[in-house]
Amino acid sequence: MPNDTLLSVRNLSKRYTTGSRFRPSGRRVTDAVTDVSLNLAIGETLGIVGESGSGKSTLGRCILRLTEPTTGQIHFEGTDLVTLSARSLRAIRPRLQMVFQNTAGALNPRRRIGDLLAEPLRIHTRKSTSEMTAEIHRLLGKVGLKPDLLSRLPHQLSGGQRQRIGLARALMLSPRLIIADEAVSALDVSVQAQVINLFLDLQESERLACIFISHDLRVIRQVAHRTAVMYAGSIVETGETLSLLAEPAHPYTAALLAAVPSTDPTKPKPKHPPAPNEARADAQTSCPFHPRCPRAVAPCRTQRPPLTDRQGRAVACFFPLT
Repeated sequence: MPNDTLLSVRNLSKRYTTGSRFRPSGRRVTDAVTDVSLNLAIGETLGIVGESGSGKSTLGRCILRLTEPTTGQIHFEGTDLVTLSARSLRAIRPRLQMVFQNTAGALNPRRRIGDLLAEPLRIHTRKSTSEMTAEIHRLLGKVGLKPDLLSRLPHQLSGGQRQRIGLARALMLSPRLIIADEAVSALDVSVQAQVINLFLDLQESERLACIFISHDLRVIRQVAHRTAVMYAGSIVETGETLSLLAEPAHPYTAALLAAVPSTDPTKPKPKHPPAPNEARADAQTSCPFHPRCPRAVAPCRTQRPPLTDRQGRAVACFFPLT
């Protein structure tokens, strides 16, 4: 595992304020991401897991500045992306790419696949038409597609084919970091396996760093070297993936694992399955998970636990399981 740090995120937060400024009483503040810090090494995959609404996608979009963070620092290859102007950020964009969850929405339905793949090359490079064609054909081969798809429109492709096109477009400019947001959630099991294997092969051959966002712990087990568990906009546990999944330290991680469907009829049903997130006024001054935590006691209701190192694992819990 490479030790060189490619990405360093420090105290990243994103706050949304909704409602009219002319009616202060009707305004609502939502903290989608709260004080998140993480590191990513060259060639490493960091899995980010959590239920819907936990802030995973918002975090990924903030890291790429597709969504502007409210506070925090994002150091990529030593440069703080938050401080860059739009012009300076555009020069770095080729090295930062995203594979979106909704492939149908990410691909312009009125443009053919060949035009969609050529667009990044036209914008960011000075390659000739023949050079662009050669590069497109090379990447189509890498993602297991044939050139005859180039004349088709997105709706004429299957979900798996569109996901591969999205990955090929993200790879078109030889990025250093890819953020994959639920990249296989909409695919059937066989196609999921193909796309996951493709990610693993490309990571090894291209030395890609990847942040793989998913709610499926079985997928994270296959792709991620380390995993960060998010709840209500905060990271509550991080660690080496196999160790974290085998022996969770945070009660929320244990609840996520218990909620994974099992084909074993003798396995008991989870007693404390994760429930949808709820915005609470005391979220900044208490443990966000305490209303559903079977281990919660008085300090959990009045203090917010910090993310603390515990023998190679970072856990935001006053009374961890391990």
